[in-house]
Amino acid sequence: MLITGIENFTKSPPKWMKKSLRLGLLCNSASVGHNLYHARELIEKNFPGQLKALYSPQHGFYASKQDNMIESDNMTDPVLKIPVFSLYGKTRIPTSRMLEPIDILLIDLQDVGCRVYTFIYTMSYCLEAAKKAGKKVVILDRPNPITGTFIEGNCLSEECISFVGRYPIPMRHGLTIGELGVLFNKEFSIGCDLEVIPMKGWTKNSFFQNTGLPWIPPSPNLPSPRSAMVYPGQVLWEGTNISEGRGTTQPFEIFGAPFLDTDGILEEVGGRNQPGAILRSTSFEPVANKWAGCLCHGFQIHVTDPYQYKPYFTSLKLIRAVIKLHKDRFRWKSPPYEYEFNKMPIDLITGDIKIRKQLENLENVVKIEKTWQKGLTSFMAIRKNYLIYW
Repeated sequence: MLITGIENFTKSPPKWMKKSLRLGLLCNSASVGHNLYHARELIEKNFPGQLKALYSPQHGFYASKQDNMIESDNMTDPVLKIPVFSLYGKTRIPTSRMLEPIDILLIDLQDVGCRVYTFIYTMSYCLEAAKKAGKKVVILDRPNPITGTFIEGNCLSEECISFVGRYPIPMRHGLTIGELGVLFNKEFSIGCDLEVIPMKGWTKNSFFQNTGLPWIPPSPNLPSPRSAMVYPGQVLWEGTNISEGRGTTQPFEIFGAPFLDTDGILEEVGGRNQPGAILRSTSFEPVANKWAGCLCHGFQIHVTDPYQYKPYFTSLKLIRAVIKLHKDRFRWKSPPYEYEFNKMPIDLITGDIKIRKQLENLENVVKIEKTWQKGLTSFMAIRKNYLIYW
């Protein structure tokens, strides 16, 4: 059975864990064990009275905020009556006041294995703030839900640095949050006192549905492991006027707009059968976000073989097809996006301005993919130094 970092930590505490240490915990509602007890409850049960503060990432402590740039306020935890400091509110960087009540910051977040998911940058800011404040950070590791085996996409370029991309890693990085934390800490000279409490029994080539763990949405629009599988590609639609399925029950699995020619798109991408997936034509009406209340035509991506499916490559092909067929209606989304008020959202998401221009010029996606192989090879050489699980 897979044992998560939080369960490993509470069942077999490190030798340095003393009753005098004051603990903080960065978490949200997905921070649970097999029995669905929340991490803060497990810590309180095993180290009573030592948990002094909680910290929440984007979407809030309850993972209830629906969209980007919707901030959460500080609050008091109703169970333990301790402060919950929002790291997606007035600040995204922990202040010295926020860290004052603790000696050690525990991080227990379910990442989704994609460069643009902001939890990993909240973690990186915590490492920097902890270094400055002289605090230790302990990452309680969790699975990469889309495996620690597959790597895909271009590495982030320096001109596209933002809160959805701080470091030159690919769209699909193939690391756990613990492995990624150590990489950030060492490769980018953060130098925090950092320790990872590893999982036990995790196989790197396992998708989340093979782990035996319950899936608790880490954010509102990733309701299932299926949505996590398509997310590294389907998140690109956030940079366009095409609905990525927000405001429906199947965000990121479905996408569309009132004007899409689904037959034409299928012809352009080579048919409904794609490597590892089937594109099923569908129509839907979002109740919120883009095209709310309008009938949209598009597709649901049914992943038939997750080991063959390439989410980033597939979605780039689909965007290219939409641009080709609908130049008159298709639009890139205008700023702001994740607190960047000048840069194009699609550039922040892809991590490279060239990709937007290549798509606009209708360049073949196979050729586009070849242009990022050098950077990917360099990342792979660095990545192997930080692997905890083999």
